[in-house]
Order: sequence, then C-alpha cells, then structure tokens
Amino acid sequence: MRPPETPCLLLVFAPVQLLASASTGETDVNSSVTENAIEDEEEEEEDEDDEEEDDLEVNEENGVLVLNDANFDNFVADKDTVLLEFYAPWCGHCKQFAPEYEKIAKVLKENDPPIAVAKIDATSASMLASRFDVSGYPTIKILKKGQAVDYEGSRTQEEIVAKVKEVSQPNWTPPPEVTLVLTKDNFDDVVNDADIILVEFYAPWCGHCKKLAPEYEKAAKELSKRTPPIPLAKVDATAETDLAKRFDVSGYPTLKIFRKGKPFDYNGPREKYGIVDYMIEQSGPPSKEVPTLKQVQEFLKDGDDVIIIGVFKGESDPAYQQYQDAANNLREDYKFHHTFSTEIAKFLKVSPGKLVVMQPEKFQSKYEPRTNVLDIQQGSTEGSAIKDHVVKHALPLVGHRKTSNDAKRYTKRPLVVVYYGVDFSFDYRAATQFWRSKVLEVAKDFPEYTFAIADEEDYAAEVKDLGLSESGEDVNAAILDESGRKFAMEPEEFDSDVLREFVTAFKKGKLKPVIKSQPVPKNNKGPVQVVVGKTFDSIVMDPKKDVLIEFYAPWCGHCKQLEPIYTSLAKKYKSHKGLVIAKMDATANDITSDRYKVDGFPTIYFAPRGDKKNPIKFEGGDRDLEHLSQFVDEHTTAQSRTKEEL
Repeated sequence: MRPPETPCLLLVFAPVQLLASASTGETDVNSSVTENAIEDEEEEEEDEDDEEEDDLEVNEENGVLVLNDANFDNFVADKDTVLLEFYAPWCGHCKQFAPEYEKIAKVLKENDPPIAVAKIDATSASMLASRFDVSGYPTIKILKKGQAVDYEGSRTQEEIVAKVKEVSQPNWTPPPEVTLVLTKDNFDDVVNDADIILVEFYAPWCGHCKKLAPEYEKAAKELSKRTPPIPLAKVDATAETDLAKRFDVSGYPTLKIFRKGKPFDYNGPREKYGIVDYMIEQSGPPSKEVPTLKQVQEFLKDGDDVIIIGVFKGESDPAYQQYQDAANNLREDYKFHHTFSTEIAKFLKVSPGKLVVMQPEKFQSKYEPRTNVLDIQQGSTEGSAIKDHVVKHALPLVGHRKTSNDAKRYTKRPLVVVYYGVDFSFDYRAATQFWRSKVLEVAKDFPEYTFAIADEEDYAAEVKDLGLSESGEDVNAAILDESGRKFAMEPEEFDSDVLREFVTAFKKGKLKPVIKSQPVPKNNKGPVQVVVGKTFDSIVMDPKKDVLIEFYAPWCGHCKQLEPIYTSLAKKYKSHKGLVIAKMDATANDITSDRYKVDGFPTIYFAPRGDKKNPIKFEGGDRDLEHLSQFVDEHTTAQSRTKEEL
C-alpha cells in the first residue's frame, strides 16, 4: 500500500529592506513589508489607469481617425457629426477607396467647424459591426448626434463631402420614412386601391424584423422612384391583431403582396436589391404573350421546362382574365404564356378558351399524351381548377430533377431518383436519353410515384448521404418517401428490371431506410438529451413522453447564445418524469419525420405524447428562459407534470 503523501511546505523569501528602530535597535520587518505592498498596489493601479488611457486613445492614420470597440463611444459622445467607414483589411474595394477617403478627411478637417472622419476595422471591432448592421465592405455611415444615417451615394469625394456637410447643418432632420404605416383604419383603403403593394407584418421586439427594417426602407425608397411607383408598407401585428388574424400571420416578419386587395405570399429576398428586383418582376403581367408560331416551336425544340399556353380570342375574353388571376397565384413557380393567334391555336389543335400544358420534345414519351388541355368556361371554371391542371401536368413521366427546380417541382413523395451523368447537350443527349428510357419503362407502371433523373455531381452530397458515392456503378437509384426517409438501391449493373425490383420492394415495405446519423452517445445522462438520426424515433417519437426538441447547427450564433438558456430550462424540468428536453445537430443527422420542418436555426418543436405527428413549433416569442418555460407549461400533458419523488 502506497504511504500517504506528506504535504510540502513552500517557503518564499523576498528581499526586505531592514529598518532599525531608533529606540530598541531592532529591525521593523512588518512595517517594511506593508509599505512595499502599498507601493506595489499603487503601481498596479497606475498601470491599469495607463492601460485604460491607452484603450481610449484615438490614433490617426493619414488624417483618418482610427476607432474600435473600446474607444468609439467615448470619442463620439460629444460630437455632432462624424463620418464613419467600416472596412476589412483584405477588402479590395476598401483599398481602392482609401486614398479618396484620406482626401475627404483632409477637406472635412478644414470645415468650419471641423468634422471628424474615422475608420473602423469591422473584422476586429465586431461589436460595432454588429451594432451598425455592417454586412459588406466598405460601409459608410454618417453619425448625427449618435444616430447612424446610411450613406447610399457614390464613393467620391465630391458626393460624400456634400452629404456630410448637409447632415451637419444644425436644422437637418432625417427624411420621413417612405414605408407606409398601415392600421385597421387605413389598411383596406390603401391596399384595395393599389395595383400591387408589399406589406410587412412585424413585431417591434422581433430581431429578424429589426434586421429587415433598414433594407426594407431602402427598397421602399428605390421603388418609390419608379413610374408608376411600387409602394411598400408595414403593419405592427402586435398592435393590429385583427389584421394579423385576418391574414393568418403566425410568425414575424410575414410579408405579403397585395394586388387590388388580393393577398399573395411573398417568397423573395430580404435585402434591398433583392426586394427591388423581385417586386419589379412581380409588378409585370403574370403571363407573357406569344405572338408567333415560331416561338412555340422553339419552346418545344429547345425548352427545358413545362410549356403553359392559354389560347384566347383577345384581352377582352373573360376566360383570359380568369387565366391571368390564376397565373398570379403560380407565377413564382411556373412561366405562363398566352396567345391570341389563330395559327398557334390551329397548331395546338385547340379552340380559344383553352389552356394547354405540354412538355418540350426531350421529355415527351410514347407513354404520355403530347398535350393536356383544360377548357376554361366563363364563370364556372374556378382558379383552383386552373392551378390543379397546371400542377398535375407540370412534370413529365420522368423529369430532370435539378437543384434550381427541386423545391418547386419535386416536393411530392414518394420520389424515385436515378443518379448518373445527366447532360442534354448535343454530344451527350443520346446517352442521357438511353438511361432515361430505362426509367420510363418502370415509371409507366407506378403512376402513384414521381420519377426523375438527376445529375450525380449536382446531388453529390445526397448521393454521399445515401452511401452510394463509392458504389462503383455509373447509375445509382434511391427513393425518398413522405416521412423524410431515404432508401438506397443496392449497387449493381443498372437496367429496367433491377429498378423495377427495387421499386416493388419499396412498395411492399421490404426495404430498410438509410439514416444519416452521428454515433449514438454512450453517456446521455445530461440535463439535455442528445438525439441523433438513429435515436430520433426512439426519443422524439416516443408516444409515452412529451419532448421538447431543438434542432441546431454547430456554426449558428443564435444556437450558441441559446445553449446556456436551454440547459437551464432542462435543469428546471429535470424532475418531470414524462418530459424530455432534447437537442439534435440537424446538419449531421437525418430527421426521420417530415412533420418536423427545419428552415433555419435554431428551430424548436414540442412533440406531445400521443400526438407526435402534430408537433407545435415555438415561434413569435423571445428565446429566453421565461418564454420557453411558458411554452413548455402550455403544452405539457398532465402525465408529464408529475414530478419524481426525491
């Protein structure tokens, strides 16, 4: 047996100035040590003061002041106007702009009174970059009495100096917002009168709304200059609750396009130029006229997507207006065309008042009709019937699934996908069609499934997740089902019979899904249970447990901020035996149920016991302990509220 260790006594000797007592001749060691200690403390305080002064010191480079997170607020506190440039050391545009900015600093320094010109390295002053919503370099802002004014002109000395001098005037005030403010009192009058208007439903406390606000206002300014202008408006949904309820607003911000009062979902970008371009496109007619037969023939010969053409007598044809209204609902997903040409009508073998949906020649086959025709009857054909007809016939029997059309076209499941080198250019079209013909022979016998070919390079990540990237085969296949599960075909030489066997086995439920998953944790006893792909069903879908599940990404800043709060939440409810607080890295694991949609991070769902197919999404509130606790308390079942006895 090892003897217990003997504690060591560590003696530290320091030189001490010995002071002789005048009366006794003894050395006063204590007083000497005390005096030295006091001197050391005073020196440390002086060093700290020096460091603080160094932090607050503002240096100058070629006439431009250098600000950072430490000295910014102290410097601008007593300044009426300051010109700011947020830059990145590696940014080429910033380097080109530097000489011009130094000239601007020299001119404004000679102004009466002088105006400070400063620059901020946004890559190191991250707090300031975040505070002023800097997302690109260089970003120029004018600080007026502490309030930031965006500079949107050209990066020239003349324009910037003129704008800064304008803002520096004592009587200068920010221009009024171009974005219209709508309430229940003016909403209908404004919206019903507008040919097109974009409306944002927001909450004052919403972080995403705050981020959108400056971009939305910039877009409003830009669109107000058009002829005719396209108005942008906003509604405080927390104050105008009736309006929010009327238009099914359940999250913030919610954006909707209105055309003469009719609402349409906005699915465009959320930054200035994206909003502007999207709204300009949306303001045009939903359908473009095709005046000549040659255009239709080109669509058929060279087209790459479904061809939709409405045939009408003229613009006064009632069926034409019904078609236009229906097209507005689908304009983001499909390209609509119309014609008044009798020559085109004859070519398509239809009379006026008909809607023709057909595929370009490369997607036609002997197993499907060349055209699909709908008769648009005045007053009796609903817009939904036109929409259903387009959606039903938009895909050929075996189409080309691409990353550009995936979200709009190939959402229906089960989806049978065959991966290989898909290339419809002249040199490779024959090989591409050879394998597609093999798929067609199977697809015709399974009309309940959607079939598609896909280029293996475009879907390299998906092929890898399926475990097929190293299959050694030129052609691979998989099935994606309604619940989000994936089934991979065992690698072997591809032909119609092999694919038929695979699809038949799926139909009979004989296939095992491929699940992307991290390793199952060996120790999962922490307050927050870790869920991986292989344990999603056993933990989240456990019918006997209430489960709060957070889907996160390791790189997500919001997720990192939430982590300590989420852990505190789990500790708070640890004694509730029927409740599980869990998290899952959604970038490394498959979610094996399509009821749990993840469009951003973090996404939180409450999966109630006994009703796992109807999870409740946490949205609208702050992700703090108080609001998350309220969410849990609101949805927890009675059985889960029972606490374990200590």
